[in-house]
Amino acid sequence: MFTGIILAIGKITTIEHRAGDCRLTVNTGKLALTDAHIGDSISVNGVCLTAVELGAYHFCADVSNETLSRTILSTATVGAPVNLELALTPSTRMGGHIVSGHVDGIGKLIEKKADGRSFRFKFKAPDNLAKYIAEKGSICINGISLTVNEVNGPEFSVNIVPHTLQETTIGDAVAGTPVNLEVDLLARYMERLLQGEAAAKNHGGITEELLQKSGFFG
Repeated sequence: MFTGIILAIGKITTIEHRAGDCRLTVNTGKLALTDAHIGDSISVNGVCLTAVELGAYHFCADVSNETLSRTILSTATVGAPVNLELALTPSTRMGGHIVSGHVDGIGKLIEKKADGRSFRFKFKAPDNLAKYIAEKGSICINGISLTVNEVNGPEFSVNIVPHTLQETTIGDAVAGTPVNLEVDLLARYMERLLQGEAAAKNHGGITEELLQKSGFFG
């Protein structure tokens, strides 16, 4: 588990293709791995990867076909910068929100404009994820915990403050840039709980009829 508070910007140094999937080597920049261990989880642009080799400032991780199919790691290139975060510990400050590192899908930046000293970014999410994104709720974009400002169908906006622009890769994004999206865990589990016994049969998600049966309407 992670918090979505980025600790450093790293860089992909090698991509080794292996029987259909791949192994990445990542230089961790200013993030020392002196207290990390083989098998630890490390978030790379919001993707939870398992360290299989470790150095003081680099690690290797295998990326499965499932991960390649759901994230922008499928188009990663050598030299690409990536947002990094180590897995949280019981003493970690929860500065963001609970992030699993299990990316739900790929969104796209559609607009970027200055807003005071910050920037307002507008993204478009896949249609199947839009229902989980709520105004003033949390969302994880490339591993960054952010608050949703506005929602309009599959489009939503977030504000990026100067610190986040400086300490993550989000400032390099331009219109059309693809991003990894992880929606709030609570939203996904709430849908499943509301479905109750119908979960095994119902593949349509939350409906007005389902909410009425669950007592949400008088």
